[in-house]
Amino acid sequence: MDLNGTTADVNVRDNPDAGRYELTREGRTAILAYRREPGAIALVHTFVPPPLRARGLAKRLVAFALADARGRGERVIPECPFVQAYIEKHPEEA
Repeated sequence: MDLNGTTADVNVRDNPDAGRYELTREGRTAILAYRREPGAIALVHTFVPPPLRARGLAKRLVAFALADARGRGERVIPECPFVQAYIEKHPEEA
């Protein structure tokens, strides 16, 4: 996935006004909420609507957020349990 969030049929976008990354599919939006701090981003909550679950969308959101933080030179504060688990399973992205 590139920093534009482009994959075959899914687009992740940063919505800084709402403080979240978003991924819309089938008219529903999955989110990864964040809080920016000086030199860091706290990833605080992931939510995927029930009809979209078990499709890897939360993973796409987290992967995008981590790539975005790397690109900005920000330290990641993984407050969300899903983000914590993702980083543990993918230490190469930490």
